[in-house]
Amino acid sequence: MPDTSPLPSSTRNAIRRRLLSWYYASHRDLPWRKTSDPYRILLSEFMLQQTQVATVIPYYERFLKRFPTVHHLAKAPQDDVLKAWEGLGYYSRARNLHRAAAAIATDHGGSVPDTYDVLAALPGFGPYTTAAVLSIAYDQDHAVVDGNVIRVLSRLFDLNQDVTLPATRVSLQTLAQRLLPPGQAGSYNQAVMELGALVCTPRTPQCTDCPVATVCKARRRGTVGQRPVKPPRTITPHYTYAVGIVYKKGRLLIAKRPQKGLLGGLWEFPAARRNGNESLKACCLRGIEETAGVSASIKQRGSTVRHAYSHFRVTMHAFHCMHESGRARAAACEEVRWATPAEIDALAFSRANRKLIDSLKQADLLGFSATGSE
Repeated sequence: MPDTSPLPSSTRNAIRRRLLSWYYASHRDLPWRKTSDPYRILLSEFMLQQTQVATVIPYYERFLKRFPTVHHLAKAPQDDVLKAWEGLGYYSRARNLHRAAAAIATDHGGSVPDTYDVLAALPGFGPYTTAAVLSIAYDQDHAVVDGNVIRVLSRLFDLNQDVTLPATRVSLQTLAQRLLPPGQAGSYNQAVMELGALVCTPRTPQCTDCPVATVCKARRRGTVGQRPVKPPRTITPHYTYAVGIVYKKGRLLIAKRPQKGLLGGLWEFPAARRNGNESLKACCLRGIEETAGVSASIKQRGSTVRHAYSHFRVTMHAFHCMHESGRARAAACEEVRWATPAEIDALAFSRANRKLIDSLKQADLLGFSATGSE
């Protein structure tokens, strides 16, 4: 495990001083750094989880225009929240954010709690998010440990333990806490994360620009490229889906995914994962029946979409279909509906399904008029 024995005060103070001086002089001008509003800081932390800053900025600004306060967010329908989040990915963050806002509005009068245990009990608040909000919004002495911090600490102290192991993560949290300068937690936490984002990067670290290079053990020992230690990557699974674009009297059949699980609460076209040697057409018709309880006939082949999620990849083969019989019902989903093109634009779909919608628009097929239309 990492050595969490007390650091020499000279080393600890040098790291603190140099990181803070570098941060004050070099940090990026980001919108959430221009506010002390805990709600806005909370929102930024939810959005920044596993997402690049450049991607987050426009979403953050649009989201605040739509939901400027906790109360606005708490009162909004989930569909509206997911629509505002559409394309940002990791949708459980949006659902948890919405639930947390409701709890803050109902149980805390709209004020983001400033006590660790109370804040950590809210939906979506793990140790990192809780520490980040309390340190940045309230300047409380809680150290954050995210991917950037792990990388910086692993190199700074040349740690050779697997950082994905729970025991190592506990030790890293202890080490981060001991490095934290009392009363300056917000700035210091952001400084370490900023260093990891801009200088101590995963593949091409800019060691000559690093403010703590002279005390970095990995640089001195030539092990920067080997830190942090992680297990070998596994092969990413790939799945094939057949998707039914089902039309009926100018409307399209769509289904809402169950709240729990991947892409919960988002809308999509009925689909099924291909089984073995099953034909794509048979898979498509099976998906339509299993999802919405209706029978359909395939009229023509649609577009093919490829998409990568965090732990697997998919190829989606779309087919244009006509409704034949049966009343649509939520069989393997939360809700089904026959939607107009305008309704489809207004609802939140996964990025992969949005690619299919874009292909329909490009082919002028969203208001279906092909052979077999009713």
